[in-house]
Amino acid sequence: MTNIIRIKNAAFYAYHGALEEEQNIGGKFEADVDIYTNFTSAAEHDDLNKTIDYNKVYKFINKLVHSKKFKLIETLACELADEIIKNFPGIEKIAVRVRKHHVPVGGVLDYVEAEVIKHND
Repeated sequence: MTNIIRIKNAAFYAYHGALEEEQNIGGKFEADVDIYTNFTSAAEHDDLNKTIDYNKVYKFINKLVHSKKFKLIETLACELADEIIKNFPGIEKIAVRVRKHHVPVGGVLDYVEAEVIKHND
């Protein structure tokens, strides 16, 4: 059985971007993480130790988002997916979306988003 744990709109102020100003001034970034796992046993026994602890995942994301500056949100999304899958056993598949607001494109838009989906092989 596959179940999904979702972390939605985790917001961070960070310093990512291709332009030097973006890496100096910073901006708002959001992440959604869909964790595909089997938490049937955890639900049956009401036991946090038998599932993916989303509190720990959030703290892990926060640490990674602030650990270094990325030029591309695509790179950040891939790094998050790779590191979460590597550090949290029991994940079958993960989908990570990273959104960047106030993108310097010379026009009006809400945000730009990059998504990566990885399977734990």
